[in-house]
Amino acid sequence: MPQDVKVWEIIDRDTLKEISKSKLDIEERLENWLEKEIPIISNDLLVIGRQVETGFGGIIDLLCIEYNGDILIVELKREKTPREITVQVLDYASWIKDLSNEKITEIANRYLGDKAPLEEAFKRMFGTEIPEILNEHHKMLVIASEIDSSSERIIKYLSDSYGVGINAITFQYFRNEEGREFLARVFLIEPSEVEYRTQTRTTSKRKPPLTYEELQEIAERNGIGEMYLRLVEGLSGHFNRTGTTRSSIAFVGNMGESQNTVFSLIPKESNPDDGLRFQVYITRLAEYFGINEEQAIALLPKHKEEWKFCKGAPLEWSGFAGFFKNLGEVERCLTGLNEVRKR
Repeated sequence: MPQDVKVWEIIDRDTLKEISKSKLDIEERLENWLEKEIPIISNDLLVIGRQVETGFGGIIDLLCIEYNGDILIVELKREKTPREITVQVLDYASWIKDLSNEKITEIANRYLGDKAPLEEAFKRMFGTEIPEILNEHHKMLVIASEIDSSSERIIKYLSDSYGVGINAITFQYFRNEEGREFLARVFLIEPSEVEYRTQTRTTSKRKPPLTYEELQEIAERNGIGEMYLRLVEGLSGHFNRTGTTRSSIAFVGNMGESQNTVFSLIPKESNPDDGLRFQVYITRLAEYFGINEEQAIALLPKHKEEWKFCKGAPLEWSGFAGFFKNLGEVERCLTGLNEVRKR
């Protein structure tokens, strides 16, 4: 049921004065407010697009990414009918659901401009690295000054019955006699309920990370098991923690207020001829061990090339990738790390 929100000003501790609700159509201003102050919806959002053209000829008002890599469509109801707004936002979602990491990054970098790339903006916003897989789930949010009963029934039906990640927010506008403006926000469905239904009633695209045992088995099958085991043992003693993905083991170091992946071993991309595949963020490696970049590079095997997390990545998100060819190169690297750690 649509909620009638009322606001009172407290005067001299004991007197309440009701602030009148304005008839101003705030939806003309909401898009600008939301773009500049997205926390009025949630603190866990980063705006990555405005007026985004879909492949079907539609225009999405705002596109956001959540802390877990999921995508949120924000659409203003304006003068649309219940049928129009529902069909429109579902049409946008049908386009969003198949967007790749590369396409999402392209949209975001174009919008972010000087704040790009997406990986850096994401880390500034959430204090962590961007997930390996984006857009596992997507959600839709309808914004309006009021939601009619028909739209409410449709949104609740899709959410309750099928776990569709759809919700609505009403923003109501108030103005007192002195001209001061106030904005009130009400969710149609509690956001945690929408999240729960989305997670439990839809199929995840994000497979769980491989276990340490599974990665070791892959290394054995690919003929680099001994090198892999020795490096995992040796590197683990130098870093604060390790983590796994679907293809690699990452060695993570505490750097200031952040935890950053510094070194990765990738048994899935390894073989007996080339060796054990690695990737390293060279600026982070130098900073973590308190050495310069030339010294850090000298610790690596000779079979390497410059590498970036993505096109246009800043220096912090770049480094080297290559192969450990034999146990001799493994021991040389670990001995060098032990030496710089003792200094």
